Amino acid sequence: MIRFEHVTKRYADGTTAVDDLSFEVAEGELVTLVGPSGCGKTTTMKMVNRLIEPTEGRILLDGADIAETDPVALRRRIGYVIQQVGLFPHRTVLDNTATVPHLLGWQRKKARDRAAELLELVGLDPAVHGGRYPDQLSGGQRQRVGVARALAADPPVLLMDEPFGAVDPVVRERLQNEFLRLQSQVRKTVLFVTHDIEEAVRLGDRIAVYGNGRIEQLDAPSVVLGAPATPYVADFVGADRGLKRLSVTPIERDDLEQPPVVHLDDLVEAALSVLAGENADWAVVLDDGDKLHGWVAADSIVHANGGTVRDHARRMEAWLPVGASLKQAFSTMLQHDAGWIAVLDGDRRDHFLGVLTPTSLHGALRRSVGDDARRADRTEPPGGDLRATAS
Repeated sequence: MIRFEHVTKRYADGTTAVDDLSFEVAEGELVTLVGPSGCGKTTTMKMVNRLIEPTEGRILLDGADIAETDPVALRRRIGYVIQQVGLFPHRTVLDNTATVPHLLGWQRKKARDRAAELLELVGLDPAVHGGRYPDQLSGGQRQRVGVARALAADPPVLLMDEPFGAVDPVVRERLQNEFLRLQSQVRKTVLFVTHDIEEAVRLGDRIAVYGNGRIEQLDAPSVVLGAPATPYVADFVGADRGLKRLSVTPIERDDLEQPPVVHLDDLVEAALSVLAGENADWAVVLDDGDKLHGWVAADSIVHANGGTVRDHARRMEAWLPVGASLKQAFSTMLQHDAGWIAVLDGDRRDHFLGVLTPTSLHGALRRSVGDDARRADRTEPPGGDLRATAS
């Protein structure tokens, strides 16, 4: 969808902001551009909508050279979200959101209907917020309006320049969650500029780590964290990159341990037999449909005088669906002071698959590191696939 071919931006004073850049962003892909201030990432983005013109090379949008497109017409086809949002203070939220459709000549009702639809999509009730003015909104709400406005004309490409950088960390995390949900629905082709490696890792399908006007590494977040291509990348992502990997490594079925399992209506004697047979101190308790109910400890039933497991089972609050991140798993363990968490089938909620312990969590992280190291070894050298390299 977006293709850079040997693009350079050099200013009159001799400063080279972007140096011989070649890479491609596939349709529906979100690529985060991350690096320190002045490294060229924002210049890269602004060349896509011709707010900055390249000195050399060319940029293709859906196969067409953007240099041959009227810049105003081009910008109306590309959504653009900036940190300061840039809403018109004298226009309502609904009219702000409908700005580009109005410029494209849409009828007023169609434009406002589209604006209302987008406000709902970003989590703002148009009946409540549509008639308000920007100064009546919180910072997080203004950012949501900015995203809605960028999407209003249904552009194929979305450029986002530090869009969540001006809000506090709690609101920022909520906006990131909302954007990930939104992107899963609309699947735009996105270039997302940030200086925050954690934000880049969390949001990007791939990360482009910028040095001085050049991309040092372009790959999946887990690969960048697990197999930095250069000492510069290793230093930029930080010595705690192993911890950052937790957020991009999902729980897989092969990571799970299989503890003893009993059912609610099992007799206590039968449950004790299961525990003794596996030399275990506890068992997972399921209902008749093999859905998670909780757990039972051996010492709570060893002296029981008959009855069933139901009489002694405890509810289990520490659980996650398969596919959740190892970071979520670790956080859940800490939150519940649990030595293990139950992992459930995401498609069949509450259907028990196994448990993740600190030992198996560590094993999952090592597995991920090994997988990405092998993948990095197979990566083509510079000069191969433009989607995988930047020179």
